[in-house]
Amino acid sequence: MRILNLRTIMVALIAFAGIAISAPVRADSGGIRFTVIKAGFVIGGSAGSGILHFHGRSYPISIGGISYGFTFGASETRFYGTVSNIHRPSDVAGVYAAGGVGAALGPGAQAIVLTNEKGAVLTISGRSIGAIVAADLNGMVITIR
Repeated sequence: MRILNLRTIMVALIAFAGIAISAPVRADSGGIRFTVIKAGFVIGGSAGSGILHFHGRSYPISIGGISYGFTFGASETRFYGTVSNIHRPSDVAGVYAAGGVGAALGPGAQAIVLTNEKGAVLTISGRSIGAIVAADLNGMVITIR
């Protein structure tokens, strides 16, 4: 009888361990807002800063980028939105890339969805101020400060 109980306990422990190991890890999301200043003449650059809100804490972020193509002018854009499919704040850090065509003269609205190499999905919208015409390839790097 004692061997049967020990065997039952071992089978139960192995089954429980298998469930714990195979349980999917659920990704989470947070809020994000940042301001980017972009300027250029053929080759453009952008820089900015903002805040990531994740699990009740705020994390300062930095934005940097470069663009190449037909770019002329300068603008400031204030973005806000969400970043999803993250497990920790550092998942937001990385390179986000996009190609686009656009123009802004005075106030204008923008919306975009980007993904980095870690699978973080950045869904943002914003309002631009300035005068810029662009048909370029953009790269944006987000770092946690």
